[in-house]
Order: sequence, then C-alpha cells, then structure tokens
Amino acid sequence: MKSASKFEKFAARCWNLLNEGKPFTPIFVIGTMLIYQLFASNTMEEWQAVGSSFLFIVPLLVLYFIYDFPLFLRNYLWIPFIAFILMGGTVDFPLMFLALGLYFFFTVFFWGTIYYYLRIGITLWNFTRFWKLVLKNSDSTSGNAQEQLPKFLLILMLWQHFASGQISSEAFNYSDLGVFYGGVLIFTYILHRYLFDWKPKPYEQYAEMPLIDSNHQTDRVVVIVIDGMRKERFYEADTPYLDYLKENGTEYTNMETVYPARTVVCFSSMFTGTYPFEHGIKSNMVYKLGIKTESIFDSLRKVGKKGRLLGIAHLVDAMGSDVETVTAVMNNDQADPNIMQRAKKIMKEQDPDLFIVQMIATDQTGHSRGVLYDEYLQKIKEADALVEDFVGWLQNEGKMDNTTLIICADHGQADGIGGHGHLDEGERFVPFIMHGPTIQKGVKVEERHSLVSMASTLAYILGAPLPDHARGPVLKEAFLKRKEKKNE
Repeated sequence: MKSASKFEKFAARCWNLLNEGKPFTPIFVIGTMLIYQLFASNTMEEWQAVGSSFLFIVPLLVLYFIYDFPLFLRNYLWIPFIAFILMGGTVDFPLMFLALGLYFFFTVFFWGTIYYYLRIGITLWNFTRFWKLVLKNSDSTSGNAQEQLPKFLLILMLWQHFASGQISSEAFNYSDLGVFYGGVLIFTYILHRYLFDWKPKPYEQYAEMPLIDSNHQTDRVVVIVIDGMRKERFYEADTPYLDYLKENGTEYTNMETVYPARTVVCFSSMFTGTYPFEHGIKSNMVYKLGIKTESIFDSLRKVGKKGRLLGIAHLVDAMGSDVETVTAVMNNDQADPNIMQRAKKIMKEQDPDLFIVQMIATDQTGHSRGVLYDEYLQKIKEADALVEDFVGWLQNEGKMDNTTLIICADHGQADGIGGHGHLDEGERFVPFIMHGPTIQKGVKVEERHSLVSMASTLAYILGAPLPDHARGPVLKEAFLKRKEKKNE
C-alpha cells in the first residue's frame, strides 16, 4: 500500500478547511457573496459598498468561529435570525436561494457523491441517500445542515442589508446593529454557560505511575483502532474473533472518548494522555502542526524503545514523523486489507515495541453511507476478519508470545453522515478490549473510564515513563493479580 504523498497531505489540510464547520462558515459566506455580486453589482460603488459593509459581519463571524452550537443548541440559532427580521432587517430572497442551492450542491453532490466516488469508489447514486443524512447530521463539520443553515443565512442577510444601503430609521440601522450584537453575545454566553453540559469531565490531576509489577509488562503492545466503530453497532455485527477476545480478555464497557470527538483530536488524546486544552489539537483542522506535549512515542524513546503509528495523512499534523502514512485514496473495500498488509511489512522490517494501526473503512462507510445500514455492519465484520488474520500472522512470526493486544475505536458515529464531534448518541462510548498474557480473562469493567488512559497504560506495560502531561490513570483493573500470574 502506498504512503500518503506530499500532495495528499496538503490536499487533506485544504479539505479540512471545507470539512470542519468553523472554517467552512466564513469561507462559504464570502464565496457565496462574491458569486452573487458578480451578477448583482454593476458599478465600482456597489463593489465598494460590499467591501466596506463586510466589517459589519466580522463580529458574527468571530462569534460563530469561537462558539460551537452543538446538538440541541443549534435549534436556538434561528432566534438571532428571527430577531434580525423583527428589528427591520431585509431578506434578499435571490441571495438566500443561491446560498441554499450552493450549500446542498456542495454537501450532497460534490462531497457526498463526487468526492466519495473519486476517493473511495462510492456509487454515483449516493446523493439519493446522502441528502437525508445531511439533514440529520449533528457533528461539528460543514455537513451539519441544521447548524450551518441559520449561521450562514443570517450572516449573508446582514451583510447584504448593509451592502445594499437599505438603512433608515424604520429599518435595521447602525444603532440597531450594536443592540443586536450585544443581545446575540449575551444569548450565546447563556446557552453555552448553562445548557452545554455534556462534555466529559476531564481528570483534574496528572496521573501517577503506580508501583510497576514486572508480571504486568510484556515485550510488545499492538493497538488496533477501528476508526469510527459505533459501540452498539459493533455488538450487532458478526464479529466472532473480537467476541473471542472479549471472552478471553478484559472489556471496558464504559470507555469514553474526548470532546470534540474528531479523529486527530482523539488520537492525540489517546497517545499523549491528555486533552485538547493541553496537547493543542482541537479539530481535524490543525492550524499549528504538532502536539504541544510529550506523546507515548517520546516516552518510549527515553528507555530505548520504538513506537510506530500506521494511519492516514491527517495524523501527521499531530504526531509528525512517528506516523507511517497510508493513502486514503482507494476503493473502500480495499482500504483495510491494504492497511493490514502494510502493517505486516512494518512489523517484519521495523519490529516496533509499540505498534498502532488505524483501520479506516468502517469510518468511511459510516460517513458516506450512514451507520444505520447493512453496509456499516458488513465493514465491521470485515474488520473482525482482518484483525484475526493479522494476529494469526503475528503468532506465526513469533511476535505474539509476550504481547498485549488492545482493540478499540477512537470515537463512535452518530446518525446522519456517520457524524462525530459533538458527542451525539452513538459517539461517546467506544469499544475497548485488552487481551494478552498479563490480562484477566472474561472480565467486564463497568466503571466509566476515558481513552486518555491509553498513554499511561501503554507506558506502564512497556516500562516507560508517563508522558509529561498524562492525566489518564493506568487501566490497572485489566491486569492479572499477582497470585493469578504465579499460578499459571
């Protein structure tokens, strides 16, 4: 399997400008207004009015960039739009219809059909399903129609109102603008202060390394992350091998992801042991490359050990040279098989002490076809078979004799376009299984834990120091008691 090329890495970053909701809103607003004015403005004075009136919408662009309106909070986004109209603001219907047309063309046809057809081989008829998924989607991307529509429609109508000079004592005027923005700011603060209460509570203290029991250490740890595997759908899927690992290992039944539940954020949190406010990765759109804290890879280097992460190009933005990239531009049915072939090659040639593999086909199926369809269950079934094949290969190569195996997801997926970010139903709790010679068999840990415990647990098993900002405690419930190990 090919590595991600420099062009693919660059293209992935560019795509995130349109995919992530926060940068999409200003880009879409400005692009739509320019297209509209190409047909509506005939004089230099009209273009100057458009340019100067842009200043009046900057506060709203900044406010919507700072604040998400996640899940049910997005329903309140229509209130400022209605207030604008009641205060005398004008609605330019041709501009409104152009914006709606461009938005649904971008999400349903360009993104949901053409983009996925070219990248992963989805049918060109995907738009017949994708439009329904966009309307239900609740994540933090541009495909969240219920969040994006009231945002960009209000900004465009406000901009056009001042650009067209429809300002009078009876209409929405400059003094009204100050009152309007003051009200929107207070309204936004109240919503997020008192109603936005479903973020996972972070560990307040840094983790401490427990007294190391050498009986809990193994020579190697292999972590397989089945990206975007929704927990309840995993339980519904036909997964005989992963079921075997659950029965003969330890399963954490309430393992929680982080907020926002975006892939690069989740991987950064798993392998640094801390949260976005410390490691600095707050979405898939990484403005400043590289995490700000130590990772498990840094910890391993301190004791002369090596870790590798095999994953998509996005992860390079956070983890840099510790990532072996795979191209995400291929038929989705071939993606995971090729990734696992590449994984075998890395194990054979580099023999890392910690090897992390990201499987992507389940996530891509959820995004392109939805999580509540049979295609999604089929991809989980295929992932199960590929994990079994890979572990069997490791056994034949003599690399499983003293190895801990961890199987998990980085986040779940919600209804709609397999959305993840705002922790809607299906996103928050993820599958998490540990198996190996030092792991208890048939144990289910029901106490709530967080994926930020991954880094500390890996450090404990491999005899490395904790990453410098690790907050997640070691998952010590999974390990055999001392007398159990002696009696084996």
